[in-house]
Amino acid sequence: MSTSTLEQDRIWYTRCPVPTASGLAHDLGWLAEEFAADGLDVGVLQDAPPDIAARHFDHRLVGLFREGGNVPALVARSEGAPTRLIGLTWIDESQLIVVRPGSGITAPEHLAGRRVALPAFAADRARSFPRAMALHGFAGALRAVGLSLADVVPVEVPTGQGDVGRGAQGGGSLFGIEALARGEVDAVYVKGARAAEEAAAHGLVTGVDLDAFADRRFRVNNGTPRPITVHEQILAERPDLVARFLFRTLRAADWAAVNLDRVREILARETRSGPDGVAAAYRDGFHESLHPDLSPERLELLTRQKDFLLAHGFLARDVDVRAWAAHEPLAGAHALLEAGR
Repeated sequence: MSTSTLEQDRIWYTRCPVPTASGLAHDLGWLAEEFAADGLDVGVLQDAPPDIAARHFDHRLVGLFREGGNVPALVARSEGAPTRLIGLTWIDESQLIVVRPGSGITAPEHLAGRRVALPAFAADRARSFPRAMALHGFAGALRAVGLSLADVVPVEVPTGQGDVGRGAQGGGSLFGIEALARGEVDAVYVKGARAAEEAAAHGLVTGVDLDAFADRRFRVNNGTPRPITVHEQILAERPDLVARFLFRTLRAADWAAVNLDRVREILARETRSGPDGVAAAYRDGFHESLHPDLSPERLELLTRQKDFLLAHGFLARDVDVRAWAAHEPLAGAHALLEAGR
């Protein structure tokens, strides 16, 4: 594939405002450095014109590398997007169910019979990820104690559109936080630094900390595990570009493991949060585990998420996660590392 096949002679990169090694590689200038010799610029999709920026959700852009939530990625694949899965990360980032002080909700079983905030469906499946996140967050907490979503009372709340909308920063939970503060619901699922800060600013407290569950199956959600996907055309015609993207991502993960303060500085900008919020949301050595892989465990956890989304109407059709995965690019990236590049 010649560079002219790529849109505007660019590699496009898109990510959500969360900790990722590929995001660090971009912030450090390593992606631009890697592809400069090929005459390729690295464009950030969020800075692109609207018609290109929208590809964050449907991935119909040949030169796009996406590391972001698994709901839009799985939805796109179920709707026929020509993508391949080239890596998975698992980064715990403060999944909480917040409540009003004195509510009596201090454990998952206390959610039984309570009103839980459920973001409304958006204009399409991919942009309905806040609803999917809340559903699976509550389902995970309830399942840990032998309960199910049938044991709570869902109350729909409005939500923003897109990955960077006001409500979407915490998985669509900022609107739920306001409803909780007004007494319209009893519990809200939140994820990440900004949402946790917003909950605290409204005087809310943690009722259930999903990160405390030792079994990862109860913590599966939009960002756990988080996929890296590419268009199948660039993988077929320029596999070297894909391997080199992952090579720089792996190097950035190695860098992050010994540069916690710098990682936190970058995250504060990415998540638009203060240092205290970042420290609270990203803990327990998260910076040491940013490396992507396609291990059987992570593929199985993504399959659990796929099954949940399919059962709750978020996918157009089933997705074979193992067939979707392409292992060669990551193997090529590790070979470049071992060769001492």
